[in-house]
Amino acid sequence: MPSTTVISGVQYSGIWSLSGQANAVAAGTWPSQPVPIYAWGLNTSGQLGLGNTTNYSSPKQVDSAVWATVAGGSAFSSAIKTNGTLWSWGQNNQGQLGLGNTTGYSSAKQIGALTTWSTVSCGSDFAIAIKTDGTMWSWGQNRSDAGQLGLGNTTYYSSPKQIGALTTWLRISCGRYHALATKTDGTLWGWGGNYQGAVGDGTSTTRSSPVQVGALTTWATVSGGEYYSAATKTDGTIWMWGLNDSGQLGLGNTTYSYSSPKQVGALTTWASVNAGTYYSTAIKTDGALWTWGRGTNGVLGLGNTTSYSSPKQVGALTTWLRIAPGTRRSHSIIVKTDGTLWSWGNNASGQLGLGNTTSYSSPKQVGSLTTWGSVAAGGSFTLAVLS
Repeated sequence: MPSTTVISGVQYSGIWSLSGQANAVAAGTWPSQPVPIYAWGLNTSGQLGLGNTTNYSSPKQVDSAVWATVAGGSAFSSAIKTNGTLWSWGQNNQGQLGLGNTTGYSSAKQIGALTTWSTVSCGSDFAIAIKTDGTMWSWGQNRSDAGQLGLGNTTYYSSPKQIGALTTWLRISCGRYHALATKTDGTLWGWGGNYQGAVGDGTSTTRSSPVQVGALTTWATVSGGEYYSAATKTDGTIWMWGLNDSGQLGLGNTTYSYSSPKQVGALTTWASVNAGTYYSTAIKTDGALWTWGRGTNGVLGLGNTTSYSSPKQVGALTTWLRIAPGTRRSHSIIVKTDGTLWSWGNNASGQLGLGNTTSYSSPKQVGSLTTWGSVAAGGSFTLAVLS
């Protein structure tokens, strides 16, 4: 697996120093010093975790706890501390905070008392997490036409419920109404709303339990987006499937949808790929950044608002490290190898962190810090952890 691998989804959402959804982490690998979360952007449901519902257009420190991972949904957030505890805050009308109720909170609340949580991913209004024992758990919205919790039903749950009995889950990524996961054997699995073939099993049938995508055992990273999906293999190739009305699959066309994985070009030098809201981002092993799909609000970072159906390089730099594409009102957040933070795209709620609400179509540096680690982009808000 390439050394700069980034596992992300929604996108609607990683481990320390990675963005989005990440591998399960061995005990003792997280830092022990304070690693605070910073948040900015839309805060109408308290999703920034600052104890209020005020929007902020520049980074604000949530607290100085020792955080390891952070994930953002449509209007809620989840995070794991380095002691393995799981926390959430924000909107909770569908039990997406996992606290056993539907009460919203504007500051972090612990989910249960367990200290064995490894990684978490947020969908639109649901979340899925993996424990250090390789088991997978879900909670929140579970639509009748989706079953995105993977529990074999469409019942909503306000506290974590185990998905099956397997202990071999490795990575998880939530899209808007579907989810993708890999196992330790390198197989790929999907479930939930299969609109436009987002699950990748060659059908458009709703799957309320995990189904295997093909038979390969060489899947490396996964990323769930807005009705579509992306993944990389261990050979450095990118594969995508689902909705393609804006060219977000990068296949050089706008064929409406594909229900099984299709390779993007022939290159074998991709380190990571991220599915966002009708647009995609990817980083190569040489550190170059590429984007494609719908260019509204300049979210592709190419200096324009043009849509592209095949990958286009963002500038000429080769120092990009990890990226989190946002949901709904699209924006992108990225960290360079020097630890600086950059953003672009829609900024109506200050989600770019630049101290204003002006949208930008090319990367702009957020402040001057050189110690940014994990990043997550939710629905018009951003979360980041220092390294």
